[in-house]
Formats: sequence, structure tokens, C-alpha cells
Amino acid sequence: MIFDTHAHVNFRAFDKDRDEVIKKCLDRGVSIINVGSNFETSKIAVNLANRYKNVYASVGLHPIHVDTSILRVKDEDEGIGEEPDFNYDAYKELAKDNKVIAIGEIGLDYYCRPKTKTKLAEFKSKQKEVLIKQIKLAEELDLPIIFHCRMAHDGLIEFLKQKNLKGVIHCFTGDLKQAKEYLDMGYYLGFNGIIFKLDLNEVIKETPTDRILLETDCPYLTPPEYITDRNDPIGVEYVAKRIAEIKNMDLNELIGKTNENAIKVFKLDRKE
Repeated sequence: MIFDTHAHVNFRAFDKDRDEVIKKCLDRGVSIINVGSNFETSKIAVNLANRYKNVYASVGLHPIHVDTSILRVKDEDEGIGEEPDFNYDAYKELAKDNKVIAIGEIGLDYYCRPKTKTKLAEFKSKQKEVLIKQIKLAEELDLPIIFHCRMAHDGLIEFLKQKNLKGVIHCFTGDLKQAKEYLDMGYYLGFNGIIFKLDLNEVIKETPTDRILLETDCPYLTPPEYITDRNDPIGVEYVAKRIAEIKNMDLNELIGKTNENAIKVFKLDRKE
């Protein structure tokens, strides 16, 4: 068994063969956490989790889908746009489902941003406002958080230093100093196919094995050796192999330890 702790089989990219993909993964021993990015995809994730053993869900509003009235971002693989506001009660009701194991993915994303200082400040303020609401939900329901952070690590780190939260920094792309700051606060780091695009070798070497989670972020970030037109949770096997090589450790040992990490942080032993 191996855990893909961050997948998006709930996205539009899998509309034509979603069930076939999930069955293929489960037959291969890949357990899946489908991560929500807005209410629609969160709801699909919850529905899938309730149909399959070893499939779980998280619910949350991704920062790029926060309607700031400044930028418009749409991904055809997701098939969604912005939400006018974070509906706390609706997300709370959805997150009460027993197969929901986290709030996420939520966080900060400054990759696409306005150019003027005034609009940038407004843009950042709106993302942080929605993030605070979702953190409150995670605290109320005693759920860990799956954090998304792109080009905003220093800001997120300073913000989290004021909190006492549990969870994972998904698709970690920061430097070693930032990694250590997250680790010092008790967070796990999630690694996926981005490790084949960016040089994260030093970060991976220095991250304790008991603080690593394996991910795919499918349908994105396909590992180069995985010959497929669209990434899926089986791609996590290639991520595990590469991390084991970087850390110079046995692959099965790495998988066993990261499985333990997933079960611990998301309390998966209580969900079946």
C-alpha cells in the first residue's frame, strides 16, 4: 500500500473515466486523498470517498478561487472559477462527513497578482481573510490543514508562527531555511512531481523521513518516467522512488514511513 495524500481525481480532467481510474489505483494498492479546491470539487471528493474504501477527502477553497474582483483565474482541468465568498456553514456541513480528513487546500498564492501596490495589498488581504475563516473551521472541527503556498512562503510562515496548527505544506517549493521553519512549527512537507522540475534535493535530504508526505497533485506534475497523457495517483510511486534515491534509503522503508505519517497526521486509522 502507498498513500497519495494529495490528488484531484475530483477535477473535470477525470470526468470521463473517474471510476475506472480510482479502481485501477486501488487495485494497485494506492490509497487516495482527493483534495477540494472549491465547494463543487470538495463535494465531489466527499461523494467519492463515501463510495470507496481507502479513498478520503478534504474540503476547502483554494486561494486562486477566492473572488478578489481583481484577477480571474480558470483552469480547464478543474473546470471552476471564483467563489464570491467563503460560505462557512456550507463548508462546515460538508466537512462533518466521517471521510473528510482535512481542511484544504487553503493558503496563499501570489503567482498571478495585480501590478499596482494598492491592488496587490487588497488582493493579499482578501486571500488572508478567507484563509483565516478556513483555519477557524479547521480548529472548530479539529481537523489538520492542507496548505497551498506559491510565491508566498515568507508571508505564510510569519502568519503561522502566530498559530498552533497541524497539517502539511503541500507541494513544497521553498528553500531549506523555509522548510526548517515549517518543520520547527510541527508541519509535514508534501512532495510530488515538482521534484522533477525544481532542485529540491537538499530540502529532501534534510527533511526527516517522519515528516514527509507523498503526493501527486494529479492531473498535474506527471513524473517524467510515468508515460501517460495525464497524471493520476499511480504517479506517486515514481515520487516515492525518487525521494528514496535522494535520501539513499530503501524504497519500501520510505513508503512504510510515509504511510505511517499519512495515517498519523490525517488520523486515517479512525476513518474506516
